[in-house]
Amino acid sequence: MDTESIAAVAIGDVAVIVVASRLLGSLARRLGQPEVIGQIVAGIALGPTLLGRLPGDLTGRLFPAEVLPFLTVLSQVAVVLFMFVVGYEMDPRQLRRGGRASATVALCAFLVPAGIGAGLAGGFPGLFAALRPDGGEGAEGRPFWMFMAVALSVTALPVLAAIVRERGLAGTPAGSVATAAAGLMDVAAWLLLAVALVGTGHATGPAWPMTLLLSAVFVAALFLVVRPLLARWLERSGALRANQRTVALALALGSGWATAELGLHAVFGGLLAGIAMPRRDGIPDADVLRPMEDSAGLLLPLFFVTTGLSFDIGSVDGDGAGVLVLVLAVAVLGKLLPAYGAARISGMERQESALVAALVNTRGLTELIVLGVALDAGIIGRELFTILVLMALVTTFLTGPLISLVGKWTRLTVGHRHYETRTRTHTRTRTTARARSRNSTAGTGDSPVRENANNPEGG
Repeated sequence: MDTESIAAVAIGDVAVIVVASRLLGSLARRLGQPEVIGQIVAGIALGPTLLGRLPGDLTGRLFPAEVLPFLTVLSQVAVVLFMFVVGYEMDPRQLRRGGRASATVALCAFLVPAGIGAGLAGGFPGLFAALRPDGGEGAEGRPFWMFMAVALSVTALPVLAAIVRERGLAGTPAGSVATAAAGLMDVAAWLLLAVALVGTGHATGPAWPMTLLLSAVFVAALFLVVRPLLARWLERSGALRANQRTVALALALGSGWATAELGLHAVFGGLLAGIAMPRRDGIPDADVLRPMEDSAGLLLPLFFVTTGLSFDIGSVDGDGAGVLVLVLAVAVLGKLLPAYGAARISGMERQESALVAALVNTRGLTELIVLGVALDAGIIGRELFTILVLMALVTTFLTGPLISLVGKWTRLTVGHRHYETRTRTHTRTRTTARARSRNSTAGTGDSPVRENANNPEGG
């Protein structure tokens, strides 16, 4: 296939991907689900799981091998821009405002599932041996159990924030605590994943001791040199909005390239660039944020499709189904119970605690990015990748129904309390009325008796 043919097919693929993602994303919203659910399903539908099972190898014809590298590059650009937005929207003040409740929820809802995931992967290697590229042997052990810790504990902050806005929970105790806790867990998850990647031989990076050293130097230069220079430049009156957008784009892509060359992954560079990008009075600049959001949103459907091409439900055999059930149980219960308990310990009401637990169980796009990084690094194979994508879909899908269930519980509880209050008030009123009636009757009936007692003859 020549260059012109590849370009033509790639352009057609992008059109199909964007339309399918838009249609299923809109359908998901109508069903009360986050748009990302529909977009993920669109990517899976265009892959071997659905389209690939139809006669004629439609997936292979739609996405020929010569075109896939170009789609993959565009999808990686989308992920880097998305991670820039995630980092740019991280508000340290909001994390601090979350206070003890957010810190407690983040600590429990991250450490418990992470500990269980790492314990299962490290303590029972035979459980995942058939699902790992190395068969459970070799130097991949440490990265694998660290990855499993991240995969089972991560929370999708962007999806959570969107749900909080759509459900009218912004500014409520549950919404604020869950958002701040998700931010803290995101930071911990990306740090742990970065450590897991060190020494895996990802990309063409240096050996792990040098990777650690060079990564520390890069982060220091980014925050101690680049950030102050950009802040001073943005304060100048001559800093035009178009220039700000250009600098943000260059910073995100350049930082992504740097972390990829260091042997990590480009997503870390995008995240670091977003955190390092100066803000005006601590608030993200809309002139920078919106174009980056729009660009990422336009290209992200390509990421869902490249993810869907690696997803094959037919690859999950009987053993894989057992692992799926185990992973789902750990992922759901390992998040819900610790988050609920931590919120209750922090003094939150039962309904608020349940809302916090339901929200932090959201995984969505962040989980897919983590899985994609691990798949690219050779830490996991396609069968385990498929299992964990299913886990991400199920946990994200559960968020909406769980929130609705908590809402019904709240209304029932409030209604029951209102009924009990009215019943007690009505009972007290009737009791008081009866007492007054008895007193009145007793008062009017005592005089004749006493009179008759004093005057037995009746006169």
